[in-house]
Amino acid sequence: MTETVLANATIVLSDEVIHGALCLRDGVIADIAPGPTRHPRATDCDGDLVMPGLIELHTDNLERHIQPRPKVDWPHAAAIVAHDGELASVGITTVFDALRVGSISASAARPDYREYARPLASEILALRGAGALRISHFLHLRAEICSESLIEELAKFGPEDRVGIVSLMDHTPGERQFRDIGKLRDYVRGKHGLSESEFAAHVAERRALKERLGAAHEAAAVAAAGRYGAVLASHDDTTAAQVAHSAGRAVRLAEFPTTLEAAEACRAHGIAVMMGAPNLIRGGSHSGNVAAGDLARCALLDIVSSDYVPSALLTSALLLADLWGDLARAVATVTSCPAEAVGLFDRGRLAPGRRADVIRVARAGGTGVVRGLWVKGVRVG
Repeated sequence: MTETVLANATIVLSDEVIHGALCLRDGVIADIAPGPTRHPRATDCDGDLVMPGLIELHTDNLERHIQPRPKVDWPHAAAIVAHDGELASVGITTVFDALRVGSISASAARPDYREYARPLASEILALRGAGALRISHFLHLRAEICSESLIEELAKFGPEDRVGIVSLMDHTPGERQFRDIGKLRDYVRGKHGLSESEFAAHVAERRALKERLGAAHEAAAVAAAGRYGAVLASHDDTTAAQVAHSAGRAVRLAEFPTTLEAAEACRAHGIAVMMGAPNLIRGGSHSGNVAAGDLARCALLDIVSSDYVPSALLTSALLLADLWGDLARAVATVTSCPAEAVGLFDRGRLAPGRRADVIRVARAGGTGVVRGLWVKGVRVG
């Protein structure tokens, strides 16, 4: 039997915050006791926050480790281990690694838009199987509707691959996230160094792909999610009509709706709304879309994702706690709400019998410092 007792802690429960002790035993939460404890081997938390481990549903962070510089392909095993360690260091105990499926053959418009998901997924799963990773990893397949090879790439995955989310990604120029072509021009030309004529070719190419293959690709992604047993997510819904279409596809999670209209429609259809922590912390979207803080103030924000800054997940929860005046509600956006959105009912809450994924956090101004991290009751950070 392995046992850890975290005493003199500010414990964040589902709907309240108490002072007391938390007992972890044999991989699960065994007991929660308010007040002081006399356990002889208890760890004194000095009043620090003790909360469920953070659950990240959509992060592109691994890509930064795989390609730390343009045209540099870093050894993948080392990159995956570094990514895993970075997430652990900021309190994330469960991650859905976002991998793009659906590629476009090399062209002047996007020379690096190649297939990578299947071999990288195999490496992640192999490292997990070997016990080399500190935290729990699932896969999130970002199904790019505007591509050439989506159907073939989806066929390479199956129920055994821990695919928890399939998101319908439509980056057709002039639609959704980049409905403003000017914003798209700034992003694409800045990232890939395209000339104006190359950017025009990029726009024409993507629009032609959507016209030719978009409907078939969407249908294939929906079918694949069912085959994997994964949750289906929409991405960058902009209008109420798009949300209604998502609801008709049995979408349960809306990633980064771009307008207040879309977020309100999600609420009407019972679709959970997820927004990016960088948007929340920076006070607005870098693409000119709706501000996450505005949705939070309108009670239209259910889940927060770190997106491209892992440390932003914990910071966003503390920011929301100050905004709402409710720490338990804020922590739920990065713990129980994402867990339940993807059907992980064994974690995300501090309650007897739940998986002992727990973090100890000290507040440091507007952010938090992780002082301890336990996965299935074992300290890994």
